[in-house]
Amino acid sequence: MPVMNDEVPDEGDFDAGRRRGEFDDITPEDFIRGIGNPPGWLASGEINRMRGEMPIPYVLVVPVRTDDLGRVSQVGSLLRVSDDGSIERTLIAGRVLYHESLREAVARNVAKDLGDIALPQLPVSLQPFTVAEFFPTPGLSDYFDSRQHAIALCYVVPIAGDCKPQDETLDVEWVNTNSEILDTFINQMSNGYGTIVRQAIAWAGR
Repeated sequence: MPVMNDEVPDEGDFDAGRRRGEFDDITPEDFIRGIGNPPGWLASGEINRMRGEMPIPYVLVVPVRTDDLGRVSQVGSLLRVSDDGSIERTLIAGRVLYHESLREAVARNVAKDLGDIALPQLPVSLQPFTVAEFFPTPGLSDYFDSRQHAIALCYVVPIAGDCKPQDETLDVEWVNTNSEILDTFINQMSNGYGTIVRQAIAWAGR
């Protein structure tokens, strides 16, 4: 089967043996193993070991839309498939990688979930509106994560562009901050995420 010049070849391709310079050693399995992941990314075995030994730093983003005066008019959430197969409503969250600044971590995780044209307006100050400490043991705090003890710096980030769900995100849904269904929207968030959204709205002065 003919392949394009820069396509990773399979063994049966007629030009699989052709030299490709710096791409010679790349195989399809490399993408499964995560060679293309950003610097500082850990393999699943490594991160699972670390999760059992120490708290993991996270950034957590409450995406919002603002009006012409800069006031928060809508709050966003992500829809994903949970481990038990149900649809869950959640927020943008991700680890801070080794040698990655907090600002870079916020930008990377927004792009990972909302796409490259979401156009997040990163905060001028890196002071989070709250710090949420997630524990793997239910009842220790309002925030629960069965995988790990995580310390999440929480930011409100206005989104100016178009959202294209990426990675594990099925959809992005928005609700007006003055809507009658806001409480229902927030109450659908488990493990403390709803509390974080309420704090974000209060912090933004809505």
